[in-house]
Amino acid sequence: MKVLANDGLDQSGIDSLTEKGFEVITKKVSQDSLVDYINEHKIRTLLVRSATQVRKDIIDHCPSLEIIGRGGVGMDNIDVDYAREKGIHVINTPSASSESVAELVFAHLFSGARFLQDSNRKIPLVGDVEFAKLKKSYAAGIELRGKTIGIIGMGRIGQEVARIALGLGMRVVAADNNVGRASIKVKFYNNQFINVDIETEPLQQVLKHSDFITLHVPAQKEGYMIGEPEFEIMKDGVAIINCSRGGVIDESALIKALDSEKVRFAGLDVFINEPTPSKEVLNHSKISLTPHTGASTLEAQDRIGLSLAEQISSILQIH
Repeated sequence: MKVLANDGLDQSGIDSLTEKGFEVITKKVSQDSLVDYINEHKIRTLLVRSATQVRKDIIDHCPSLEIIGRGGVGMDNIDVDYAREKGIHVINTPSASSESVAELVFAHLFSGARFLQDSNRKIPLVGDVEFAKLKKSYAAGIELRGKTIGIIGMGRIGQEVARIALGLGMRVVAADNNVGRASIKVKFYNNQFINVDIETEPLQQVLKHSDFITLHVPAQKEGYMIGEPEFEIMKDGVAIINCSRGGVIDESALIKALDSEKVRFAGLDVFINEPTPSKEVLNHSKISLTPHTGASTLEAQDRIGLSLAEQISSILQIH
């Protein structure tokens, strides 16, 4: 019973599957060689992250495949409906990385609010001769407490963002066509907690009233969710974070909004042209950058590995 974890798998998941009698292969097979490799080695389970594409060609030409698993939430790199029509189980780990992605949102928020993305570039270069000048240029930072954060998409990650924001003393507004109300339980270290109900609003209202905006939506099939018309609705000096999918924000419109100071700063973990993002985006002093690492924490990878192992064992009835 062979499992190909083509984009890697945490050791906890490997150990769990190995204990149940699976052979776990973590060799990276190129996209062009994937069909031949799966057939040659009679792979029953293919596990991927965001890099490997599992399209109709693989599904049609790999009869040994019984399970396709995605370590993470979004499955836009898998032809899910087609695979299921062919009798293949398609699984993912929707809740395993929510906390990690939400915390990265706030890493970008804190970074932009205090100019860390720019100061970390410049201080090593000229800090020894221009310290006072840099201190003055970074003196107009802002606080998050008391500000309004607009969450677009109130799924698991959006709700985790809301939980952290409430703990920071922020006002939370949200937009989601599929969620009317979300009940957020904010837990504290001493087992105390509070429940806060958040009623979602129309997107335009959220854009209009938010000091910070964060996106947690699927990849867009057509057009951008945030482009020039949406930036025009926003407050002057707004900040925007995208840790969801590249292509949700029109990057050209974002650059224009940053340059005009309509947008104070942005944080991007995802890009239109991954893995070769635009140089204009990468070099902009007002953008905090990470290379699609929202779910990449040790804790999340551990949860993802164990969740995939449990689901695979259950489907193939291995105990």
